[in-house]
Amino acid sequence: MSTHAKRERLLFADLLEAAGPEATTLCEGWTTRDLAAHIVLRERRPDAAAGIVVGALKERMDRVHSEFAAKPYEELIQLIRTGPPRMSPYGIKQIDEAANTVEFYVHAEDVRRAQPEWTPRELDAVFENALWSRLEKAARLLGRRAPVGLVLRRPDGQTAVAHRGTPVVTVTGEPGELIMFMYGRQDVARVDLEGDKEAIERVREAKLGF
Repeated sequence: MSTHAKRERLLFADLLEAAGPEATTLCEGWTTRDLAAHIVLRERRPDAAAGIVVGALKERMDRVHSEFAAKPYEELIQLIRTGPPRMSPYGIKQIDEAANTVEFYVHAEDVRRAQPEWTPRELDAVFENALWSRLEKAARLLGRRAPVGLVLRRPDGQTAVAHRGTPVVTVTGEPGELIMFMYGRQDVARVDLEGDKEAIERVREAKLGF
């Protein structure tokens, strides 16, 4: 596993362990146990995980998810810590980095930010740049359901267009916060929004993300 993905994986596992199996998360309706089961399913049962994008497989995915969620919580955390099975594509360094860096960052924040009195993490510049690089590539996909034009901007002025249209709302923040915003966690993202007041409210309520 690569540096960023492995670090976020281990942090996520630590947060799950500290929170316990029944803590709330930012994933609506999911406890920490449900979130842990989702990650284990994604890495160890790709046949069922396909239900995330293929509607016809959703019932199967939900059934397998319930089976994993019924396992001892400590076992789920250990499966996350040890990483994907040997034959999994996630075991390939480049795929792990591309697919899991943001996945584990967002889900770690799903645990952290659901707790009272959470505070933002201080991310190092290298990691912020890695998150920005991934956000730039995925911006159009993440923003495809935006109801207005949407531009993402870092404090240093770098921008990415997430959705073309008018009026335009500009969302400014550090890459980690922009990631949370664009993955549908608008309520907890520490960002500034500029634009028409009504357009800003529409963006705040939009179903962004995958």
